[in-house]
Amino acid sequence: MRKVLEHFQKYDSKIYPYLKNVPGLERLNRRRPNEYFGRLCRAIIFQQISGKAGDAILKKFLALFPGGRATPKRILSLSDTVLRRAGVSPQKSKYLKSLAEHFASGRMKTKKFESLSDEEIISELVKVKGIGRWTAEMFLMFTLGREDIFSPGDLGLKKGLMKVYGLKEYPSERRTADIIRRWSPYKTYGCLALWHSNDKKD
Repeated sequence: MRKVLEHFQKYDSKIYPYLKNVPGLERLNRRRPNEYFGRLCRAIIFQQISGKAGDAILKKFLALFPGGRATPKRILSLSDTVLRRAGVSPQKSKYLKSLAEHFASGRMKTKKFESLSDEEIISELVKVKGIGRWTAEMFLMFTLGREDIFSPGDLGLKKGLMKVYGLKEYPSERRTADIIRRWSPYKTYGCLALWHSNDKKD
């Protein structure tokens, strides 16, 4: 992390103090391809609900699978009623089955992800019902370990920008671009700092 911290210290002194105090800050973890499906299931389940509620539903959802590991084939065999009993809404059941169909059919070329650009991966992921650009960006950050991602539609990041840079309103697209340009090639770490700034009372 020394190289990352030195970059922010040199190019953005306003966000640097927040980044160096992010709890447990370390290089992003890259998940293995056989974990991609489960990570995307988790992302769908956690959409628009609290972390606590998401944890509870995920636990019941994973209990439906041998060994607690979700698979496309098994999801496609489950009825909406069974998924509903696990706390999965009818809408999210459709999303999970759409995801499962993409994986089971081979349309989701996950083995190629390592060689694809960020935008190419986003383009693939958003073909699945229920996966939008934000979910795809989170996947790039926290599953693929991509270090130069910023999610402009994320409300927490907008609030963080206001706080760290003393803005009175959400920054424009141009203002945001001016700020995060200094972070490359480590924009993901800037995001971590912004999210952390929202939790920090100062």
